[in-house]
Amino acid sequence: MIRATLKKLWLCMFCLSLLTVLTVGCMSNNFSNRADNQDSQADKPKEVIASNTNREKDLRDRIEQISHAAQGRVGMSAAVLETGKSVSLNGNQHFPMLSVYKFPIAMAVLAQVDQGKLNLDQKIRVETSDIVPGSRILDENSQGVEFTLTELLKYMVSESDNTACDVLLRLIGEPKIVTQYLQGLGIDDIVVANTEKELGQDPAVQYRNDATPDATVVLLRAFHEGEGLSESSQALLRRWMTETTTGLERIKGLLPEGTVVAHKTGTSSTVNGVTAATNDVGLVTLPSGQHLAIAVFVSDSKASDVIREEVIAKVTKAAWDEWSK
Repeated sequence: MIRATLKKLWLCMFCLSLLTVLTVGCMSNNFSNRADNQDSQADKPKEVIASNTNREKDLRDRIEQISHAAQGRVGMSAAVLETGKSVSLNGNQHFPMLSVYKFPIAMAVLAQVDQGKLNLDQKIRVETSDIVPGSRILDENSQGVEFTLTELLKYMVSESDNTACDVLLRLIGEPKIVTQYLQGLGIDDIVVANTEKELGQDPAVQYRNDATPDATVVLLRAFHEGEGLSESSQALLRRWMTETTTGLERIKGLLPEGTVVAHKTGTSSTVNGVTAATNDVGLVTLPSGQHLAIAVFVSDSKASDVIREEVIAKVTKAAWDEWSK
């Protein structure tokens, strides 16, 4: 009886030992496999990241080389909105916007339409005293004309009309209302501070309405994704930006014919051989259907009009060539 009991006890201990060995072995294999998998997963992203980083550096280097022709200061930022691929040169520096600021002004006005504060069909009277140089909606012989809000917005965006711009700024209150609207979208590096009339009275004022290229691309993304605007307001503004008649040799300059571009330009006068601003910002539809948000600012340039616009066109084409493959 004792012998039988000892035999059973020995058998139980043997089974327990065997089970322990098997369990430890399985755990060891699991940890080994998990470690191998982790190493494999870790290695792969590093290779991808390294490849992407190298390509972005090459693209940035090409863009920097192009920028030298401007004989001034060039800032740009671009991103494929659906993938996050991006490039930036002097992207966190501030540049004078000039008429590029009509894009956020239009957004702020349309936001008030969405809120019921304004109506697209409402009539707004524009007097001869409102005329600002760089305007075609009125001449000095006019006795004053009524326009709908829709008409003024279209003139401001598609034709970059300065009188329409100032009338709309007055309608919503003052320029800082636009800055506050942008801050509500989480954008702090775009400032709207002065009217077109004020810009014309003092060339130094044009530097107060400024933006960074990076912040401008953030705004383009917000606009594209419908932040801060209703779907109908977004569609209207996109259409007007697509119908823009200015700066056809800038972002659109070297892109394939028929490429859809919704953009807004900005241009200053030239004083003593230096041009404070030649700009273009917008959304480019790539062959894949994805969207390239791009902002290019050329500031304090001694180059000719043709060269400044060519710099913007070549910078855009470099991004297009990289991301349209």
